[in-house]
Amino acid sequence: MRVEILHPDTLHEECGVFGILDHPQAVGNTALGLHALQHRGQEAAGIAAVDGAGFTLLKARGLVSEVYNAKTQHTVQGTAAIGHVRYSTAGGNTEANIQPFMVHTQLGQVALAHNGNLTNADALRHTLMAEGQSFQSTSDTEVIVHLLAQSQKPTVQERLVDALGYLKGAYSLVVLTADTLMGVRDPAGVRPLVIGMLDGSYVLASETCALDMLGADFVRDVKPGELVTITEAGLTSQQLPNPEPNRFCVFEYIYFMRPNSRFGGKYVSHVRESIGAELFRESHVPADVVIPVPDSGIHAAVGYAETAGIPFKQGLVRSHYVGRTFIEPTSDTRHAGVRLKLSVNAANVMGRRVVLIDDSIVRGTTMPKIVDMLRRAGALEVHVRISSPPFAHPCFYGIDTPDKSQLTAANHSLEEIRAFTGADSLAYISLDGLYKAVAASARNTPKREFCDACFSGEYPIELTDLNKENQNIKKAS
Repeated sequence: MRVEILHPDTLHEECGVFGILDHPQAVGNTALGLHALQHRGQEAAGIAAVDGAGFTLLKARGLVSEVYNAKTQHTVQGTAAIGHVRYSTAGGNTEANIQPFMVHTQLGQVALAHNGNLTNADALRHTLMAEGQSFQSTSDTEVIVHLLAQSQKPTVQERLVDALGYLKGAYSLVVLTADTLMGVRDPAGVRPLVIGMLDGSYVLASETCALDMLGADFVRDVKPGELVTITEAGLTSQQLPNPEPNRFCVFEYIYFMRPNSRFGGKYVSHVRESIGAELFRESHVPADVVIPVPDSGIHAAVGYAETAGIPFKQGLVRSHYVGRTFIEPTSDTRHAGVRLKLSVNAANVMGRRVVLIDDSIVRGTTMPKIVDMLRRAGALEVHVRISSPPFAHPCFYGIDTPDKSQLTAANHSLEEIRAFTGADSLAYISLDGLYKAVAASARNTPKREFCDACFSGEYPIELTDLNKENQNIKKAS
């Protein structure tokens, strides 16, 4: 009997942020940095810049190249800038939700951009509205802006710390004033943020791939719960009060981050290869060739193939003129993308037993089509191997997964999913195997350092805004 698996319309990546201070090409470099971070959000982009004449702001829907180009670049100028690429997590895809946000305070204008998701934004919004505050957007980021604006602390830095004290959830922020650039990660460090140096000027970015784009030097990661403040005098650091155990999103390594980025002392490509190697050790099968689903499955497939001693081949060819199905905003464009973005190189699969490596099965929209394409191209067998555990729980820290009813692994058995995909076999890496590959240690140890809520259902940060009775939420230890 055919199993019908529902495919939700909304499961999106989060965002990417960038900032630079005291550089003559601050705006152009910000645009380049955002271009390198384009994979983190493709709905909208924005740049806020400041010089002696004050702030200018450019933001709109579209890719970075569509927002910042020869026709628009004159509208935003400055020697310091922050930027943002966006996918709609909290809030919708409306013009009002595009970042950076600007706010007028008693201490001058402030621009702010946010990667992550607040889990108490609704509660804070209701409190602020009861106090007479009005909101122009549905974004959780505007809550931070209001808290910053109403603080009575004597400096913007202290006001930011004051505002952050009210927040729960995941956030990596870049904040710009007339003479200061600040960057901060939430106390659990769920989302990434790094520091670089370009021509003597400090740079902040979600990933090191943005530094590489500029030819900037990597300095270090921003630590969980750390606020870095950059002025002409240099960089200072302070830790936020109320520290939390480190809980970096492990799915950043599996899928979101660019393979040439590094974070936590690890290159993303190396981590994915280690995951692929462990995946082989857990669920090997006789085969003739290992092929990835490009692009995010490539390095896991390399690790699997090298460990197995089986040839690695590019059996699928991707068109890079089509967006990623995982983060396209509607089901219509997503299904069109599945048909358009991949084609089979039959020479590498015909008459062979194929191990097909992908990073995840979230909706299941893509995998049945790929398996069918491989069989039509002459593959004798298709064995699907997934380099993440089953994605069975919604994320509330920056990936838009509204409820469990929209997650295939939450509602169907392994055999049901295998039958739906049409594969000869299906296996996911185990959660313990993932930790062994990524952290080189067991999951349940005092040194545990990752958020794996999307796999385990254990949430490390309080989910204030949720109806917990209906969500069956567990608080992680």
